Amino acid sequence: MTEQAVREALGRVMDPEIPTISIVDLGMVDEVRVHAEHVEVALLPTFLGCPALDLIEEAVLKAIPSAVVTFRHDPPWSTERITEAGKEGLRRFGIAPPDDVVRCPRCGSEQVLAENLFGPTRCRAIYYCRACRSPFEAFKAI
Repeated sequence: MTEQAVREALGRVMDPEIPTISIVDLGMVDEVRVHAEHVEVALLPTFLGCPALDLIEEAVLKAIPSAVVTFRHDPPWSTERITEAGKEGLRRFGIAPPDDVVRCPRCGSEQVLAENLFGPTRCRAIYYCRACRSPFEAFKAI
């Protein structure tokens, strides 16, 4: 298996909490090393203690059975690693991507109000759009 084939396979591994974004576009894939008998895949968790890590590892092993998956914290993951395709995937799922200005993922309005900085997961906050009157989540920039 070539490194390109491994990266393509990883590009089809979706985040279990946000199934419109791959772990590649989320910026979790830090390093890939292809060996004759196995593939090493180093991933960066988005947050310490992320409850989805076991599910992500299972999905990687399903896509690449010969993979040896490790999770690293150095370098730390940051929202700057999210690709433009990843940001679009967040919007499609109804989550505002981490940008300089929080915009409603439904209507694009900047007329939003932070309702709660503690969303359903540690990486998201709850906002309310004054334009379309919809609540939504926004990915926290880190």
